[in-house]
Amino acid sequence: MNKVAILYALIAAALFGASTPAAKLLLGTIDPVLLAGLLYCGAGIGIAIVRRTTARKDSAPMQAPLTRKDAPWLAGAILFGGILGPVLMMLGVARTGAATASLLLALEGAATALIAWFAFHESFDRRILLGMVCIVAGAVVLSSSGTPTLDGAIGPIAILGACIAWGLDNNLTRKVSLADPLQIVELKGLVAGPFNVMLAMAAGASIPSLPAISLAAITGFLGYGVSLVLYVVALRHLGAARTGAYFATAPFLGAVIAVVALGDPISAGLLVAGALMGVGVWLHATEHHEHEHLHDSMVHEHPHAHDVHHQHAHSVGDPPGEPHTHVHAHGQIRHSHPHSPDMHHTHRH
Repeated sequence: MNKVAILYALIAAALFGASTPAAKLLLGTIDPVLLAGLLYCGAGIGIAIVRRTTARKDSAPMQAPLTRKDAPWLAGAILFGGILGPVLMMLGVARTGAATASLLLALEGAATALIAWFAFHESFDRRILLGMVCIVAGAVVLSSSGTPTLDGAIGPIAILGACIAWGLDNNLTRKVSLADPLQIVELKGLVAGPFNVMLAMAAGASIPSLPAISLAAITGFLGYGVSLVLYVVALRHLGAARTGAYFATAPFLGAVIAVVALGDPISAGLLVAGALMGVGVWLHATEHHEHEHLHDSMVHEHPHAHDVHHQHAHSVGDPPGEPHTHVHAHGQIRHSHPHSPDMHHTHRH
């Protein structure tokens, strides 16, 4: 497994997990749909500033730009992940305790994996399946604690809808994950954020105070912007299902913050659910996957070094040094080594 990519996924999870109780606090003063828009505006604007201040005009770009063929995948990711997902999430969090909402977000990993396995044919085995079963079981224990009522079900159902929308988003984003992650997140935030703000204002939402807007923007930049950039890089190297599993650690940090900062109660259901989800994440993190496999020929562009998968000649215009980015071809190769379903290992099993 790529340890750096795993670290990126865990940091992304920590940032996103911390944003859930922060959003819960903001919902007391900001309309849910408006807050969803402000979070993504903060992500888009913040990442746009980072992208332009870190770019060096006197050197070759380190990341590949988005192309026209990426547009359908990115548009779908923006629709499900930038518009539907955060709106459903904010509506759900408004009706659900922050600790419960944080742990229910582990269902995003399950939704991501199921879509990756059955719609996009990403590989999995019994260990990975068992890990996801544990995560789902933990969410079921959590959501079924207490006496179910229609009012009590609306919040968890909305969060479940957000998880499914983000599961689709994660798989669609994986299709463009070889491109510049800063550019992906910038476009996502600058399209989805203003759209949700206008939707909320059209529905009669009131403009919040400047401090509330600022806090929402900062939360969005860290919890949705920086987090998503790291998540995209992890997708590139680990695949959608496994990145989703590591990202499932987000609820644990979110729940801890909710208990400590917001005074949410520690229930038996919360502890059992957390234990089940922890086992599920451990099963994924300790996976070892190795077999003989065939790489088909392909041509694409992304940051790379000349490892066993990148043995190609350079033209005069290609950038020097490593890692670097340029269009390159992969010849067909058959070999065996430990691997995850990254963008170079999309073979069937």
